Amino acid sequence: MRVDGYAPIEDYAAIGDGRTVGLVARDGSLDWLCLPDLDSPPAFGRLLDAEAGGSFVLQPAEPCESDRRYLPDTNVLETTYRSASGTARVTDAMTIAKGGDLPPLREVVRRVEGLAGSMPFRWIFDPRFGYGRQAPSLRDVGGRLVAVVGKDALALGVFGAAAAEASRGEAAGRFEVRAGEQALLVLTAANREPLVLPDRDAGERRLEATASFWRAWAGRIAYDGPWRNHVVRSALALKLLVHSPSGAIVAAATTSLPEWIGGERNWDYRFAWVRDAALTLVTFLRLGFVQEPRAFLWWLAHATALTHPRLDPLYSLDGGPSRPEEELARVPGYRDSRPVRVGNGARDQLQLDVYGYALHAFWRHTEETSGLSGAQGRTVAKIADWVADHWREPDSGIWEVRSAPTHFIQSKAMCAVALERACDLAEKGLVPDRRVRWAEASAEIRAYVDERGWDERRQSFVRAPDLREADGSLLTLALLGYEDARSARIRGLIRELRSSLGNGSLLDRYRYGDGLRGPQGIFITCSFWLASVLARAGEVEAAADLLDRLVLFSNDVGLYAEEVEPGGRLLGNFPQALVHLALIDAALDVAEAPAR
Repeated sequence: MRVDGYAPIEDYAAIGDGRTVGLVARDGSLDWLCLPDLDSPPAFGRLLDAEAGGSFVLQPAEPCESDRRYLPDTNVLETTYRSASGTARVTDAMTIAKGGDLPPLREVVRRVEGLAGSMPFRWIFDPRFGYGRQAPSLRDVGGRLVAVVGKDALALGVFGAAAAEASRGEAAGRFEVRAGEQALLVLTAANREPLVLPDRDAGERRLEATASFWRAWAGRIAYDGPWRNHVVRSALALKLLVHSPSGAIVAAATTSLPEWIGGERNWDYRFAWVRDAALTLVTFLRLGFVQEPRAFLWWLAHATALTHPRLDPLYSLDGGPSRPEEELARVPGYRDSRPVRVGNGARDQLQLDVYGYALHAFWRHTEETSGLSGAQGRTVAKIADWVADHWREPDSGIWEVRSAPTHFIQSKAMCAVALERACDLAEKGLVPDRRVRWAEASAEIRAYVDERGWDERRQSFVRAPDLREADGSLLTLALLGYEDARSARIRGLIRELRSSLGNGSLLDRYRYGDGLRGPQGIFITCSFWLASVLARAGEVEAAADLLDRLVLFSNDVGLYAEEVEPGGRLLGNFPQALVHLALIDAALDVAEAPAR
């Protein structure tokens, strides 16, 4: 059920082509599609503006029940509708050419098949540009509806269904599908390039090629253990968030979905965070993929060229600087959750933990592949030098707080991880050898964490010397090898986290001190991290039990947003890479635990 025109976040399923992602609601409305790329403004933005954002609706024109799924091992969505008069199936996909090639066009194919009886359908083609503020001109060109705004254009072909005349930038129509009949709606898009008018046969062929591509990709997943369906679905979600032209890995497909309805924690996640992307790289390696990690490391070298050896927290998908944060005052936001932001101010923060993730990713890549190039080795060494010089500075931390920087313990520990990974790579002869300096700096960091980041009374690590509280991010100390998961200190941390931040099966990430007003949802990733740490600590049964409960927080097609309400409703940007990679890692950690 929509509220004031907005579907619940968990009602969405994602489709994509390696360049952008569309979100299709359970009621058949394509409410989000940025064109030409994921970080572009949306052509359909109803997700953030129910009245003026625009959408592409295809749905039954009578009351019905529905169920949906992804075709097995694909990102092709299938929704089956049942009414008193008949049964019909809608298949939705963004197409990929045979062999996985990406042609210039972006294409959405929506196929309707009659299965039994008959069912009336309606469609509404209502594109808007500029975050809902620019209605296109619509005209008929060769039997196709063409929408144009500036240098952007969309073309809709309606096949086997009655088309309607365009009016005021919108077109709509109705048709009936009987058992054995098919209708096809094909949408193509162009930006600063010739517009390809859609063709029915070509659209059908690309739809089938798309399903074949996804099945072939998923068939390479090197995992056949518990929760395999969840692992495969999460891997497919991560693949949707890989920007194929550059190798960048996107944090999430949306901007400004709120961490609490009506709240101000509404961020643009359509960029590549070094931290999240580096973790995704490691997860892909664990699943047996090498192409995506190799492409990401190439992208990282390109993206950081202008800031090297300093790493920005995030970069644009093409490797350039991310855009400044801007608030769109005229866009109401999801269920009136303001402000709507484009760009992300975290780009200007110092986040020291990203250095640990980045060098850990380089290190893991060498473990699974043939090593590093000379240029990559020099890059790693310069980054390690930078960490040795700057680890003492306060930073904004993994949670990108908008309060004053402080000395976050997790950030310090990740600096030590960065330096220790550099030392190991130097010992193997893969990077220029400055181990004496790096080892001395790492020892200083560890002494600092022992003195300032450990609370003897709580028997736990704490968030910061001036924030003597629990923080879910401290679980990464065990996940990245700063501290052995079986140590007494990690066991103490787990007890403190469960006592201070436990919320049913879930963990809050922290309680206080981020510089923003109002509540937020429960950050799901921390709970999957806990399952991983439990498995690595030898508490396999507890980890498996927790994972059994955590997989229930996905929506009906296996996707996660960033956060969840205590009652189970999804919150925040969607789908969220960090949650999906943490699920995969937890499942693999449980499966591998007996061999430890």
